[in-house]
Amino acid sequence: MFKKSFTAVLFSLLFAVPAYAADIAIPEDAQNFYVSGKVTKQAVTFLNQYKMEITGNYYLPKNMDKNVKHPAIIVGHPMGAVKEQSADLYAQKMAEFGFVTLSVDLAFWGGSAGEPRNAVSPDTYAETFSAAVDYLGTQAYVDRERIGVIGICGSGSFAISAAKIDPRLKAIATVSMYDMGAANRNGLRHGLSLEQRKAIIAEAAEQRYVEYTGGKTRYTSGTVHELNENSTPIEREFYEFYRTPRGEVTPKGAAKETTTHPTLSSNVKFMNFYPFNDIETISPRPMLFITGENAHSREFSEDAYAKAAEPKELLIIPNAGHVDLYDRTNLIPFEHLAKFFTQNLS
Repeated sequence: MFKKSFTAVLFSLLFAVPAYAADIAIPEDAQNFYVSGKVTKQAVTFLNQYKMEITGNYYLPKNMDKNVKHPAIIVGHPMGAVKEQSADLYAQKMAEFGFVTLSVDLAFWGGSAGEPRNAVSPDTYAETFSAAVDYLGTQAYVDRERIGVIGICGSGSFAISAAKIDPRLKAIATVSMYDMGAANRNGLRHGLSLEQRKAIIAEAAEQRYVEYTGGKTRYTSGTVHELNENSTPIEREFYEFYRTPRGEVTPKGAAKETTTHPTLSSNVKFMNFYPFNDIETISPRPMLFITGENAHSREFSEDAYAKAAEPKELLIIPNAGHVDLYDRTNLIPFEHLAKFFTQNLS
């Protein structure tokens, strides 16, 4: 159905062990679809700077004092996902600690506007976070001087990109972050050669002719739709979240066949995306990088931490992989996140 992406090929070379769908077990502490009884939820829409409609879920603590203004946190979902995958869980948990929270669908994904669907536009993704600040900063119960952000997976790099030019984001936390630029330019552990990169760019450029003349849109990367004896551990890890009841959803206006898959012709735009360039200019606003001890994406959090200026913190979660921090509530350090934002949005 989908041409195997360069990342899938790379993962096969790096992590070639059998994987089968038949033996998948959902962890007992996986709570992607958690519903809190301590918060209220409201579906909201607002416009970004380009007049595109962005959708979000707005959470308020039920016992919130509406006579004072409160700190707020924006939560961004993993790349290719939607707010109902991981972001809503984090938003509810943070609201339970007393924060006003807003989980958002990035432009081109989920219920947010943007055509063609699943298009890659790193600048517009970052704009989603600034648009969320616009929305929160004009709400009656929100202190616009106390707005923070949590970016999960790819949204970690988009949130950093936004924070570099939007000082209204006062505290930045990332979880299982992917640097979507480096991942596409170099592959994991720099396993992609320059020749392979040029071949990908050429293929995407030719696909533009196809789509310009009315041909069929092609998609790339994302999560595989089945496992077999050649599946890699990373393919399996994402499959166990996105293709099983653990985390599978069908985004508004999308088919399961295209869920998590960006368009081939636009995905190369990530190769021009350098979110960690000038990351030190975010200082003195604090940054927290959370990653799993066993996460295949750990290199990106460590790279960002090394380049960032103080104040900064790198928190490595023992025995956790990349996807574990999407929804495994016994591993996700919600109390640490709450402490970080309480201290830095005071």
